[in-house]
Amino acid sequence: MILFQGQVYKDSKQDELISKLYETALLTLKNKPLDPLTVINACDKLYKKVMNHDFDDIILPLLETFDISYPYFLDSAKNFSKEGLLTKLKIELGEDYASLSKLKSGTKRQYYPLGILFHVAAGNVDALPAYSVIEGLLAGNINILKLPSGDSGISIKLLSELIKEEPILKDYIYVFDVPSTEIETIKRLANISNGIVVWGGDFALKSAREFAPINSKIICWGHKLSFAYASLDASEKELEELASHICQTNQVLCSSVQGIFVDTEKEDEAKKFADRFFNILVKVSKSGAKYDLGMAGKNTINLYVDKMEDPSLYLLNSDGVSVVYKKDSKLELSYMFRNVWIKRLPRDKILTLHKNKSYLQSVALLCTDKDREILSTLLAQAGVTRVSGPNSSRLFLGESHDGLYPLREYSRVVEFDK
Repeated sequence: MILFQGQVYKDSKQDELISKLYETALLTLKNKPLDPLTVINACDKLYKKVMNHDFDDIILPLLETFDISYPYFLDSAKNFSKEGLLTKLKIELGEDYASLSKLKSGTKRQYYPLGILFHVAAGNVDALPAYSVIEGLLAGNINILKLPSGDSGISIKLLSELIKEEPILKDYIYVFDVPSTEIETIKRLANISNGIVVWGGDFALKSAREFAPINSKIICWGHKLSFAYASLDASEKELEELASHICQTNQVLCSSVQGIFVDTEKEDEAKKFADRFFNILVKVSKSGAKYDLGMAGKNTINLYVDKMEDPSLYLLNSDGVSVVYKKDSKLELSYMFRNVWIKRLPRDKILTLHKNKSYLQSVALLCTDKDREILSTLLAQAGVTRVSGPNSSRLFLGESHDGLYPLREYSRVVEFDK
């Protein structure tokens, strides 16, 4: 389906609508920049309806599909409230975002949107495409969204409801269900855009660089890898909280812990740590939300093959939950869905993580208070963008995204001499 100026159309109208998209967008650009408070108020009205259970018929099945707890959803939803979006706006663009201080010469400065943003969305979180558009709106941009394959329809539903709350937004939101194989159509949308927002991994970024015109800015929110770093004396409570985080997120988020680096050089100590954490993970898994039986079966086969290829592999596996000790110190994706690797990485080797540069995101740091500052500093110097406690997927109002502020990426400063 297509969303064009607040109306939903069938995909058969795609060429006709895209052919007049640029002229339509230029007419909108003639207007004064979109006031972020207009966007915030519309989002807050929608947020209140969600809190009033008006959209439970959409939200509850979505939470079940992605195995997301309702408390986690409520915590996430705060980001769409007036308080949450105002906090985001002021942190990312400054308290004086509406009237920047003049330069010493008397030159006036003002934030302007990039203009037209083309969002190439990923499908790992169903509401993410709509959220990407909302961020573009907050910076005042006209937004063109390419839906990910397999989109459930929630993006158009949410954005349509947002337009109902504030009809002005219909001129700033366009959604197309263009398959990734339709390269020429994607190029048409990219060519009219000032910036291309890419959600995805290396392949998505590589594709964007191939279809993006030379004069368009590429803003990439790539797939990231997160992990835990633990001292041997990490407390039982910390490990239980980490296990709970792994079970709640099923390791599918960029901020989800994939494995644990242990602060030791000794293999026997790392294996003992693996034994200890495995017992905790099994206990927490049994007491928490049910996991995907299909993924559990798939991972059982993967682990069986791994063991066949390397009989010496130190593998602990039970009821779809596994912990595997590996001799290398490479940061890698796990099999996910409650499957964790354990590797040695003494603190004097932490900076070797720098070779993963653009892939690093969150680290759940489990250590004593006396070690926290030095280990946090080393991890930050290696390139991580978030050092947290056991729950590396925690949400705070105004936090950065992969170490950057999206609203700054989607804006420009225009200077006016007196």
